[in-house]
Amino acid sequence: MQTNAFFLGKGGVGKTTLSAAFALKLARSGKRVLVASLDPAHNLGDVLGLSLGDAAQKVEPNLDALEVNLGAWVERYLAESREELLATYSYNLTLNLDSFFDIMKYSPGTEEYAVLWAIEHIRCELSGDYDFVVFDTPPTALTLRFLAMPAISSRWVAELTRLRERILERRQTVTRINPGSPVASSCIDKADDAVYGKLGSIKRRLADLASLFGRESYVAVVVNQDILSVAEAKRIASELTHIEVPFSALCVNKRGLSDTPWSLDAELAHIPSFSFDFRPEGLCAREDLALIDTSALVEDFLDKAAKKGQS
Repeated sequence: MQTNAFFLGKGGVGKTTLSAAFALKLARSGKRVLVASLDPAHNLGDVLGLSLGDAAQKVEPNLDALEVNLGAWVERYLAESREELLATYSYNLTLNLDSFFDIMKYSPGTEEYAVLWAIEHIRCELSGDYDFVVFDTPPTALTLRFLAMPAISSRWVAELTRLRERILERRQTVTRINPGSPVASSCIDKADDAVYGKLGSIKRRLADLASLFGRESYVAVVVNQDILSVAEAKRIASELTHIEVPFSALCVNKRGLSDTPWSLDAELAHIPSFSFDFRPEGLCAREDLALIDTSALVEDFLDKAAKKGQS
């Protein structure tokens, strides 16, 4: 069943506003909703009119919100990785991990994995208290990278698993030929091998996240009436197809901001589209979110969620 909604799009198109209005509409229709910001430049609390942190906070009946502290999740990811390496290479007392992790903090992929584990935490530890979780995402580049991570990393893990199996097979062969060999004191069975077990654990975690993105999520892409955000939406559509994540809806936001003639790009015409008018008076309070009519979008989400639940 689709129990998650992700709002994607170019920076500045209104992802935070629409995700908050969408979550508010769901909550006021009687659904228990958690809305979570994954964007390091958090504005969700500003839109909802309260200060948010890494823990879920009540906004109003049926609606809780949080802003993921990505820096804290990066540190948590690095700390877990450090502990695993120290445990694995405890025999090597000369191994200096400090400089390694100083570099790894800024290495490609670290931030994406931190986002993944934050989403996993929300799914495993928090989502059970809610009917739906709504995610306000970072600008496109980071979002597409973390959405693609389960598929990409699963290939690496599969290859590493095969490599570990070959190592264990060779250990078994050496042990049979020479029971007195030092290899005989090493682990030779997959069931007892810590490395093989860890690879299996990572594989299951990645499979669960791939399922969350590919089968349990409604992905809405937000655009404005401009060539840049539409061009980015087309790139998002291509990438989502490549990683087998559904493109569920297109949200054309800030309609009426410009008088320039505009029509939806033909490459996006097959995607369900929902329009939201520009509000020149802006958003001054949470109640202003209720004036953004997300009824049709919410109805489409609930309809697709129900169909997924039946399949």
